[in-house]
Amino acid sequence: MESFAAKTYLKAEARAWLRHNDGTTEVVTIVPKEGFEAAGQCYEIYTAYDERPAYLGRILFDEQGYWIYDGDTLQVDEQEQLGHFILNYVERI
Repeated sequence: MESFAAKTYLKAEARAWLRHNDGTTEVVTIVPKEGFEAAGQCYEIYTAYDERPAYLGRILFDEQGYWIYDGDTLQVDEQEQLGHFILNYVERI
């Protein structure tokens, strides 16, 4: 069984484009949350560039790479966009 630590996940705060169901887009900030290593990894999601960023929920990943969204703001396809971003994030050099 592959360990969680061997998988590539977002390691530091990052910004991502999010396309909403109505066709609009916005940039969100994804922040890795500390203290969830035993159960997997947690990422909190906020609006970006707002003076007071709005909390959009969080995405939790277990050790097998399965995720669940904890919040009531994002639609399923929006959650999938962010889950895919987190799993496939590569830092540009």
